[in-house]
Order: sequence, then structure tokens, then C-alpha cells
Amino acid sequence: MKEVVIIGGGIAGLSAGIFAQKQGFQTTILEKNTQPGGECAGWDRRGYHIDGCIHWLVSTKEGTPLYELWRSVGALDGVDIYHPETFMSIECGDDTVHFYRDLERLRESWKALSPEDSSRIDDFCSILKKLQTFEMPDGKPADMMGLWEKLKLMHSMKDAGMVLQKYGKVPLTDYAKTFKHPALREAVGSFVPEGYAAAFFFFALATFTKGSASIPMGGSKQFALRMAQRYLQLGGRLETSCEVTGLDIEGSLVKGVSCSRGRSFDGDYVIAACDAAFLFDTLLGGKYTPAAYRKRFADRERYPVASEVMVALGFEGVVNDVPRALSFPTEPFQTGSRQVDRITVKHYNHEPDFAPQGCSVYTCDINQFPEDYEVWDALSRDLQSYRQEKQRIGEAVRKAMETRFPEMQGKLQVLDVVTPKTYERWCNAYRGGFMAFIPTVGAKSMEHSGKIKGIRNLRLTGQWLQPPGGLPVAAVTGKQTVMRLCRDEGIRFVQ
Repeated sequence: MKEVVIIGGGIAGLSAGIFAQKQGFQTTILEKNTQPGGECAGWDRRGYHIDGCIHWLVSTKEGTPLYELWRSVGALDGVDIYHPETFMSIECGDDTVHFYRDLERLRESWKALSPEDSSRIDDFCSILKKLQTFEMPDGKPADMMGLWEKLKLMHSMKDAGMVLQKYGKVPLTDYAKTFKHPALREAVGSFVPEGYAAAFFFFALATFTKGSASIPMGGSKQFALRMAQRYLQLGGRLETSCEVTGLDIEGSLVKGVSCSRGRSFDGDYVIAACDAAFLFDTLLGGKYTPAAYRKRFADRERYPVASEVMVALGFEGVVNDVPRALSFPTEPFQTGSRQVDRITVKHYNHEPDFAPQGCSVYTCDINQFPEDYEVWDALSRDLQSYRQEKQRIGEAVRKAMETRFPEMQGKLQVLDVVTPKTYERWCNAYRGGFMAFIPTVGAKSMEHSGKIKGIRNLRLTGQWLQPPGGLPVAAVTGKQTVMRLCRDEGIRFVQ
């Protein structure tokens, strides 16, 4: 029985561990924190539960290939799914633009708001309808496909390919300007962070409007723990509070994995289900970085990573008529290097156990980019200044909430503030990024096999292997890494 050591107990590491156990490998997952899940995390503060990850999950619709993958790893097995009515609602002046799940309802509400945009709205909805046929591939990776399999995959993605070709290099802000009504222009243009291609916006909304992007009940922490339970049931070993500090490389092989507190592990294979920069720069000392990654890490303008400041608030009450995610303008306040004049807040009223009885929890996510990371990195060197800045931003969000919802005045408390440095500390995340490289208009797409030239038994897996990152890519690449190991070992892969 071949031994496999997996660095990182996030979604990619758990997926790789589960599928490796199914193929007859004996695996050990090394997780630096006290619980598995990586960035798919949740935690408690003052009687409230804060969900730190899943805003919406791709493939929560039964019958889709990726849904079956989620079930096979235990993440969605027997789990109820919450289907929000809207993806987001964006307030613009006296108007509110709703991104409804029901595509016809979206069309009608937008036309009622702006009859002069009728043809543009029809075009917009037709793009989403066309993309609803797209399913994220979860089978063989491209480097294991034969010619016929590649042709079938290309044919299945023809509609998606046309949209990518037309809108993959169009900034969403430019596409938003094709609408005449100012509210539609502002709502569409602010839907995703600046720099994103319009195609990303279309894919996200198409997945939502076809009913395949919803929220698993129990939240992110329980989502990850269900996968960990499935892994342990299959005989896997999980070592928590076990941070990897180095790799012992002899010739072209990793001979050992060094961890905190003097512990070490060895195996026939090592799967790095961790941050790519942490692997290449910290564990490998920059000696084995593939050229494609080196290029992207060096060009932060074209290949930025997205991070955020997340403020969690507890409210002594419940407001029932608020959309699940609401974006509204606010008095400007500084966050990182930028002025913020609009915030998006989400409530978790669908989760009765996330707050004390009669109360509710809200989170506010503020996008942060490379220049913002520099501010937080400098602040973190002075712990008092860092904490004061977190407190200031928390209070700014609290005041913005009380201004928008006067009934909340005196009943809101800041529970926690997460910064890019939090992601860096918790997950060794490169520059605090919770996802891989942003699909900007200037970026070139990359799909990497995870093989590290010069080290025969080391594989990288996870969201850094292919765009757009996130939990689905983590789960799929974890599975595909094991498929490649089976090929190398001459073993038939069992789904």
C-alpha cells in the first residue's frame, strides 16, 4: 500500500485524501490549524456564529455532475439547501436593482425600471440562458484525455466558449455602460470587483439563475467537517495543529515532511494542497517555481489576487424584509488604500443556530487588492495600530448599518474584523488572497497539472491549478490529482 502525505486539510486536501483512500492509498493529512477546512471556515463570537466562506456554492442542484462530486465526498450528503430569492440587491439612489434567481422575474423587473433598456436586457438574459447549459467539468484532467474526449469536452462547452471569446477581454465596467439607466449601469458595474472580465459576471449569474448556486445549511464549517468525517470513515489519518515547516529533498524525491513541534512524516507521494506561493517560496525556497507561476506572481497588475476585510456584526433583533445580500451607498471611509462609499451586507436569518434567539448576524465584505495588502502588511508590524484600524473600520460599518437601518440603532455590536493578514496567518494565503488569480481582462488563463519539474513524487493541487479558483476547483483538482497518481501507478481509478 502506497503512502501519501497531504499538506493542508482544506477542501482540496480533504478531496484528495478521500479519493486517495478510495483507490487504496494510505494517506495522512497535515493541517496547521486545530480544525480542518482551511479557508472554508466558521467560528463563534459572543454567542454568534460567523460564516467565513460560502456566499454561494456552485452545483447545489441535484443531477449535476459536480453535485454528485459534493455528495461523494460527504459535503452535501443529506444536507438541506437554502435557495435565496436574489443573488444580490443593489440600491442606487431611489431605485433598487434585484438580481433574481427567476430569470423572467429579473427581466420583467429590469424592464419596469428601464423600458429604454428593453433590448439590452433581452440580450443580457439570452446570454445567461445560453450559459445555463454549461457544467463545470469534473472528470479526467485535460492531460489525461484522448483526442475524442477532448473533442467531446470542447463541443459541450461551445456556448461557454462563445461567451468567453466575446466578453473574456471586456471589463465589466465597460459592459455596464451599455445600459442607459444609471441604476442598471451602477448595479452591473459594481457587481464584482474592479478589473474583472464581464464573462465572470455572466457565468456566476447563469449558475445562480439555473438553480445551481445556493447555500448548504449549516454553513462553511460544517461543510468542511462533513468532508473530514467522510475522510476519517475511509481510514484516513488527520493530524491537526501540525504545521508543515519544510521538505527534506534528496535528489529528485521528497524524503520527508518536517512539521512544527519536531514532528516529521514520510510517504511515497506528497500532495501539496496548500497555497502555491507557500509551497514554492517557503517550502521549496524558490528553486522549483514553474515559469507560469513565476510570471504571474511577478505581474501583480495583470494577475492580482482578491482579498477582503470582513466585518461581522450581531444585531439584537431580526429584520425579515431585507434581501439576503444587500449593497447600499454609505458615507465614505478608508479601508486599506481606498475610500469605500458602498458596502454589501449579508444576513444569515436562514440559519437559526447562528445567533441567539431573537437576534441575527450580519457580515460585510469589503474588497481588497494588492495596494491594500501593503497597507495592512505595514500596519500588522505594530499590533496596537493594527487593532485600532480594525476597530475603526468595524465602527464605520456599524454606523453605516445604523444609518441604513434606523431600527438597528443601539442594538448592533461588532463581533469580529477579518483582514488580508488574517487569511495570511490562518491559511498561509499569498498576500491574503482567499482565491487564486483574478480573471482580469489582461490575464491569460492557466491550467497546470500540478507536477513539479525536478521532484518526481510531489504534486500541487487546489484552486491555484486553474481559474477561477474557489471551492469547486479545490474539490475537482483534489480528485484529479489522485487520478494522475493512479495513472502513474497503473491503478484503475474508482469514482
